[in-house]
Amino acid sequence: MAIDYHAGPDDYRAYLQRLQPGDRLLLQPGDYHHGLPLHRLSGEAGQPIVIAAANSAAPPRFIARPRANTLSLVDVRYISVRDLELDGQNQPVDAVKAEGHSRFADFITLERLHIHDHAASQQNVGISTKCPAYGWVIRDNRIERVGTGMYLGDSDGSDAFIGGRIEGNRITHTLGYSLQIKHQKSRPAEFAGRHDTLIRYNVFSKQGSLPGPQARPNVLLGHFPLSGAGSEDRYLIQGNLFAHNSGEALLQAEGRIALYNNLFVNGSGDAIHIQPHNDVPRDMAIFSNTVLSSGTGIQVRSAGGTVYRQQVVGNLVAAAQPVQGGATSHNQTLAYRAACLDVRPSELNRCLLAGSRPPPRLPAELVRELDVYPEWDPATASYGARIPAGLLQTLDKAGP
Repeated sequence: MAIDYHAGPDDYRAYLQRLQPGDRLLLQPGDYHHGLPLHRLSGEAGQPIVIAAANSAAPPRFIARPRANTLSLVDVRYISVRDLELDGQNQPVDAVKAEGHSRFADFITLERLHIHDHAASQQNVGISTKCPAYGWVIRDNRIERVGTGMYLGDSDGSDAFIGGRIEGNRITHTLGYSLQIKHQKSRPAEFAGRHDTLIRYNVFSKQGSLPGPQARPNVLLGHFPLSGAGSEDRYLIQGNLFAHNSGEALLQAEGRIALYNNLFVNGSGDAIHIQPHNDVPRDMAIFSNTVLSSGTGIQVRSAGGTVYRQQVVGNLVAAAQPVQGGATSHNQTLAYRAACLDVRPSELNRCLLAGSRPPPRLPAELVRELDVYPEWDPATASYGARIPAGLLQTLDKAGP
């Protein structure tokens, strides 16, 4: 029988190794100074181990310690952590880390965490995985004033992040990336088949971040394995707001992606760079996005004569250089309009199109082709993004 344990700052660690599938450790308000090491714990499908605030309106505050990551994950499965505050106080540590010596960290849910002030350097991360990580859900978190918001995977292409769901997060004021998912060299055969990673309803904003040696795109997505298990995986990137970057593009990606119903707003540079990084851009569809950029709106740059299909269709782009590269059709391109930088996201299409002829609907054959992607609404198949309710909900969350 599952058990609810109630604990406070003085005794919570004594309960950690007792936790069994379905158990909950409910933490009282207060300051917690000894970290949260979740090591060698396993829940089960439908019965995760839960560590959460006893009262979500009064989240426990975990204060960073020198030389120790605050929420440390080692050899864990089916763990849910929610409604906590992780205060870095600019110690040179990470807030949440699946440690490099862990063999796995699978089916982890991180929900409604407030992660802040982990900005001693760009190397300090809000949420980091350095071991194989499968089936993560990272939802409705607020991450601000950190070196890097999320860094998933390892720099050498090992320790794959597989089949994740990253949704409803607000990531702001980062020194480097809001989100980086590393390229993947290979994957165990047990992960054969396609495991798409979904990135939706997030806000990735670097407004106020300074250019310089630490300038990075808001989001950088590396390729999946080039052959074998995982080679057919995709990133499904929809319904996000990418905002402001004075040193790099808002999004840089390679590999296989579907990019749709997103808003890109940058008054100081470029918006979308599809380009080689550790490999090359492969099959991708870039459609129904709204882009406002003082530089390049959408750039697709492949290595030589690509054999991959790289569609750029049905986008509304107001930029100094609207669209470059890719197989382009049915895009509405306009001059850059600085006056639209500060309008509400729900009003961006209207502002950009003010005084212009309304664009026609996309052709029926193109609509049928795009209708295979989740949550794309063919009933509103004109140019530019249809702002999803999930993004508006993210924007409305003021947080604690």
